Amino acid sequence: MKYIVGAVVICSIFILSFCSNNTAGKNESSAQGSDGITLPAGFSSTVVAENLGVARHIVVNSNGDLYVKLDGLNQGQSILRLRDTNKDGVAEDITGFGNYTGTGIAIGNGYLYATSDDKIFRYKMQNNEVVNKDNPELIVSGLVSRRQHASKPITLDNAGNIYVTIGAPSNACQEKDRTPGSKGQDPCPILETAGGIWQFKVDKLNQSYAEGVRYITGIRNIVALSWNSEANELYGVQHGRDDLHNLFPGTYNEEESAELPAEEMFLMKKGSDFGWPYCYYDWRQSKKLLNPEYGGDKIKTDRCDGKDKPIYAFPGHWAPNGLMFYTGKQFPEKYRHGAFIAFHGSWNRAPREQQGYFVVFLPFKNGKPSGDYEIFADGFAGKNKTPQGAAHRPCGLAQGPDGSLYVSDDQKGTIWKINYKGN
Repeated sequence: MKYIVGAVVICSIFILSFCSNNTAGKNESSAQGSDGITLPAGFSSTVVAENLGVARHIVVNSNGDLYVKLDGLNQGQSILRLRDTNKDGVAEDITGFGNYTGTGIAIGNGYLYATSDDKIFRYKMQNNEVVNKDNPELIVSGLVSRRQHASKPITLDNAGNIYVTIGAPSNACQEKDRTPGSKGQDPCPILETAGGIWQFKVDKLNQSYAEGVRYITGIRNIVALSWNSEANELYGVQHGRDDLHNLFPGTYNEEESAELPAEEMFLMKKGSDFGWPYCYYDWRQSKKLLNPEYGGDKIKTDRCDGKDKPIYAFPGHWAPNGLMFYTGKQFPEKYRHGAFIAFHGSWNRAPREQQGYFVVFLPFKNGKPSGDYEIFADGFAGKNKTPQGAAHRPCGLAQGPDGSLYVSDDQKGTIWKINYKGN
């Protein structure tokens, strides 16, 4: 527990490292400030906290408390509650609980929900506090977790359901995964238990994996997952497949492999099939094409003609990890109802420069993109846009009750708060 007396912060040994990193305020920035983040004119950013650990997805409670899910324990804890007690934008009061790693976190129905790589838990909330920190209720167990694409992002709808990604533990369902020339398994057995989004009930305890509904199929891995309350639909942005050139050098050159396939944004209705592993989306041709593992030659569409298409497509390998629809009123009108997407950053765009490592904004109207994306927040990586060299890698997004935007970084555990103050 942490106690705050005037300007003096008294910490237990348990959270000493949190206090030492968060007792002093940070300078705000517009354009490019001391925290390195570049933003559109009129916006500023504050470092809420730093050195938290592998800070993945985040959520903000109605009182402004920020909850962070860690994919790695910090002082034995994996969920952090950050509270800004003096309303200066910096979290002075940080506590932790939970002892399992993972990425998913959500708030709704009087509960805080969080995931490990194979389970979904919930914590009862009363008076803006979690009351069963040491004894969470188990909602779902037995989720498929096979190392590759094992993280479990979640989102809630407005009808008592929770949605979770079951990523495919494979690149393209080859007979020998990531082996040059290896053919694809046909039909792909992975799709029976993974490669989709599963739906469960939020108010039923101890559900087995078999009790869930496979809501959509034909995806490789969606980490950026969100329910759009205005459209009343499920959306996600997919991590596309890798290694077209390395696995099929006679068909794809390095430049094509750097740009393809697209990172696809989906409007996901129950029963949708987006075609993985048989198909990929070529954003330059605006076509869903047959993967080379299944006889594709950069032209054939074949069975892909009947698969569901993306509603928007970004260039390859940017690694979308966070998705949030803006419902606040603090930001200018152009941002309302639009999507913010956090791109974690690529590792496999050689010989081109690695890309991503930023947050983009995509305007929406009537539940569909209404224009092109623009880079909203940049500079996270610093001078070295590589997974090993980047200073920060944006991952999670959340909206505060005042309409501010929070961004998490899982490289060094930094959280930013972005506000609009006008030109």
